[in-house]
Amino acid sequence: QVQLVESGGGLVQPGGSLRLSCAASGIIFSINPMAWYRQAPGKQRELVAHITPTSFTNYAGSVRGRFTISRDNGKNTVYLQMNSLKPEDTAVYYCKTASMNYWGQGTQVTVSS
Repeated sequence: QVQLVESGGGLVQPGGSLRLSCAASGIIFSINPMAWYRQAPGKQRELVAHITPTSFTNYAGSVRGRFTISRDNGKNTVYLQMNSLKPEDTAVYYCKTASMNYWGQGTQVTVSS
């Protein structure tokens, strides 16, 4: 059974930072590309960042230079370091196996003063 469990969301002021984690089980994590998505209220879910098994990365234009996706294959975990957060980053963030349709439950990120 595949499980993706996100953690690390919360409330942060504009300009602040958060690090999201996604722990995977039930898959051979090291050979799977992984991705982070987000969905803001009233908007479609969008791809935020993608990482290949060998840690090549790609980002949405709106987060490039502020967010960093990384992975630890020994811990079966993918991370999203989010810096210089803006109110428009407020959303539920989801972890996903990029080549299969498995999603985590999501973690809320709220950027507000």
